[in-house]
Formats: sequence, C-alpha cells, structure tokens
Amino acid sequence: MSGIYILLTIFIYFGLLLLIPRITSKHTANNDAFFRGNRQSPWYIVSFGMIGASLSGVTFISVPGMVGNIDMTYMQTVFGFSVGYLVIAHVLLPLYYRLNLTSIYTYLGDRIGQRAYKTGASFFLLSKMIGAAARLYLVCLILQNFVFGPVHIPFFLTVIGIVILIWLYTHRSGIRTIVWTDGLQTFCLIAALGLILYEVCTKMNLDFGGWLRIIHSNEHSRIFVFDDWQSKQNFFKQFISGIFITIVMTGLDQDMMQKNLTCRNLKEAQKNMYCYGFAFIPVNYLFLTLGILLLLLAPQMGLQIPATRDDILPMFAANGLLGFPVLVCFTIGIIAAAFSSADSALTALTTSFCVDILNVGKLTEEKAVRKRKQVHFGVCVLFILFILLFKATNDKSVIDAIYTIASYTYGPLLGLFTFGLFTKRMPRDRWIPYVAFASPFVCYAVDVFTFRYTGYQFGYEMLMFNGLLTFTGLFLLSIYKTRKKYGNNERRFHYQ
Repeated sequence: MSGIYILLTIFIYFGLLLLIPRITSKHTANNDAFFRGNRQSPWYIVSFGMIGASLSGVTFISVPGMVGNIDMTYMQTVFGFSVGYLVIAHVLLPLYYRLNLTSIYTYLGDRIGQRAYKTGASFFLLSKMIGAAARLYLVCLILQNFVFGPVHIPFFLTVIGIVILIWLYTHRSGIRTIVWTDGLQTFCLIAALGLILYEVCTKMNLDFGGWLRIIHSNEHSRIFVFDDWQSKQNFFKQFISGIFITIVMTGLDQDMMQKNLTCRNLKEAQKNMYCYGFAFIPVNYLFLTLGILLLLLAPQMGLQIPATRDDILPMFAANGLLGFPVLVCFTIGIIAAAFSSADSALTALTTSFCVDILNVGKLTEEKAVRKRKQVHFGVCVLFILFILLFKATNDKSVIDAIYTIASYTYGPLLGLFTFGLFTKRMPRDRWIPYVAFASPFVCYAVDVFTFRYTGYQFGYEMLMFNGLLTFTGLFLLSIYKTRKKYGNNERRFHYQ
C-alpha cells in the first residue's frame, strides 16, 4: 500500500512541475526565453534554486555517507567553494555581462580564436553529457530499486518516463522555466532534509542542544586536517581545490552560468552568487551531521552499518525505518535533487550545441526555434541511451571511471579561460585542440606513475595541474600581441 502512496505523491509532484511551464511560458516561448530567460529572472529565485541544482541526487545520498570514511573534512572543500563564488562574482560575471553572452564559450572565440571556441564548447558538451547522464542513471537506479521495481515497472520504462517528464516541462521555455522549477525542487530537497533530521533526533530523544553536543563530541566531527600533507583531506589541498572546483564547475560551466545570466543585470547576478555561495555551507553541514546521527542510530536500532556508506541514508529512509512521512519525503527529495541538476543540464547542452556548434543566431527566428526543439529532443534521446548503456555494463567501477573522465575534461577549460583572461598573448589557433585534448591524458599518466613510485595520489588538485598544463602548452605555442579596446561598450576583443 505504501508503494501506491509514493507513486501518488510522485504524480502530484510532477503535476506541479508541469504546471510551472504553463505559467512561465504563457507569453513567450522564443529562443531568448529558452536560452536566457529574457533576462527577467528575480535574483533571489535564481539563488535559491541553484542550491538544489548543485546538490544532485548523488550528493543527497553520498554526503551523509562521507562521515564514516573521512569524518566532516568535506567542509574544508565547502569553505573553498565560498571563496570560489566570490571570484566568479567579481571576475567572470562582469566579463559575461559586458559581452552580453548567451553561451559563455563565445568569449574564447572573441579572445583567442574559433578553434579555442569550438574546443571549449566541445569539452563542456562531452563532460556535461557524461556526468549528467551518469548522475541521472544512479538516481533512476535508486528509484527503480525502492519505488518502481516493487510495482513491476521495467527499468527502461522508468528511464524513458523520467526523461520524458523532464522534456515536457523544459522543451517550451527552457531556462525561463527551470529557474522556477529549481526553486520548487530546492524547497522539496531542504524540507526532506529537515524532516529526516527531525525524525532521527526524535528517535534519539535529542533536542537542539543535545543535537549540538552529540555532534561536537563525536569522533567523526573532525573538520580540519593540518598535520598530514600526504592525506587527500589536508586542509590546504581541500580548501584551494574547492576554490578551483567552483571556478571551473560553476564559473566555466554553461549549465550553472546560464541561470546567472538570466538575472536582470550584473548587480543582481552578483547578489545571487553571494547568497547562493554562502548558503551552500549550512546545507552541507546539515547533511554531514545527519550522517553522524545515522551512524549512532543504527546500533541503537540493532542495524548493521552498510559496507558501502552511501547506502546508510537509503537504508533508513527507503525501508521505512524512520516512518512513512520520511519515506515519502526521501523519495521526493531524491527526485527533486536529480531533476534540478538533470533539467538544467539538458537545457545547457541544448543551448551550447545550438549556439556554439550550429550557430543558430544566423537563422531566422522561426528556423532557429525549430532547430532548437530538434536538438533538445535529440539530447533527451542521448540521455536515455547513455543511461541504458550504463545499466547494461552493470559495473560500479565503470561509473566511477566515467566520473573520473568527466572531471579530467574540465581542466582544459580552466587553462583556456585563464590564458585568455590573464595574458595578452595569442596562441597558434590550429594547435589549441591538440594541447587541450593531450592535457588530460598526460595528467592521467602523471597520476599513475606518481602513485606507483612515490605512493602519492592526486586528489582534487589534479584539476589545477590539468589547467596549468593546458595553460603552459598554450603559452609555449603563442606570440605576444597588443589588445585594442573599443571604448566601454566593447562587445568583442580585437587583435592587431
């Protein structure tokens, strides 16, 4: 009977998602609305919604499970995130708004050249498609195991149904709709987290003061690691890496920046970045404290802690051990977290392919809209095919490898943008794709040999090394040229 109630809850939730585009796309459904939301999005709605977009369904599951292995040291990276958001607000956002960009990779074409532009866009398309499909696959798997499987719905129908629902509420107005659906999904995610925390504290007879005391005294409450330079959890590695992860995976990512570029002006976009960046700290802290509480609650209830710590929250929530309301909210929270990242990824991939690869800006509005709809549907089909391919492999190591590949592909983007922003040199355009594609392979080889001969294993700092390698290659293959500007309203860079 509980499965029927869960399905009913999911249908009601999807009904709300489908209602939002009916309202937001009532007056316009053109490409400007799809790509940039007509630059009319309230910054506070964008900021609130981006919290859910950053916390994917995998994060909803994995962050509570982290404390069993690395305590609360993930907070060191989160603190670095906040500094990274300040860099984005004061370095990248002013650039994007001054150039009035739709796709942020257009900057590379203006500053460096067409091959740099196409290379940057290609790396984004590759990494976002792989990463977004892998994240959605893992969430589809969870929903299949705990919700749809027990009512005998095949996995491929679950996948097709979820992707079709995402297509239904994004195909008309894209980012204009997603700004508002992300807000709803963030609310559901945070409400689910709050209810789960409340139920766990109730079962453990903890008030607010008791919750603080038990977290503070627990062996897993360690946040800072200053004494072990070999450890991946060293503060300086985590903090500095957090800064660069944010710059690359938010500031240089069309998916995340597309929402920022829907704000009315630069000042509002910066407000959005401040609020969103600092809100990330308490939300992640609550997820980690939930992990500690679950580790304490399991022995009290006579439960064995799962060998895979990521399974600890699903074990409690999805099996009804915390009550039926938590089961429902956990399901909605997973869907909300998954959809808030998958729908924006789908829209960003459509935007980048249309603007960067097909150059639909040169078409008439009618033809451009038709082409955008075709691309949007095609990306949905690719999502389904990738997810079913991951299911066919049925090997968690393959998914881990996919995430590793996706993380390596962001390094060249960091190198390209850093070169454009902080030098006045011009690389030889025809060599740029070779440098960018060679860098991740060199980084992987360095990682393997370093670990084999020294025992040192790269963590998040590999992203910085990858970017530095791309930057160095571009620098060695470049010549100095002066930059000429055309007043305060300059739209493009010109070189002589």
